[in-house]
Amino acid sequence: MNALNVVCLILVIVGALNWGLVGAFNFDLVAALFGGVPAIQRLVYILVGVAGIVLAIGAFASRPGTHGTTHAGVRH
Repeated sequence: MNALNVVCLILVIVGALNWGLVGAFNFDLVAALFGGVPAIQRLVYILVGVAGIVLAIGAFASRPGTHGTTHAGVRH
């Protein structure tokens, strides 16, 4: 696992925990930590979203049987 994937995984876990806290206790951890600085709050939410997209793309790109082929099935 490369460094980008590790960072993305950490961000997605933080995001999941935050949503769990919001759902269970109506407590937004990101807002509690960065509530005085809305721009940082927003940046954290954006980074969590981008991290989720990166991991999703990686998950679909690494499906068994797709390594080394293009969308048309042509081998590199």
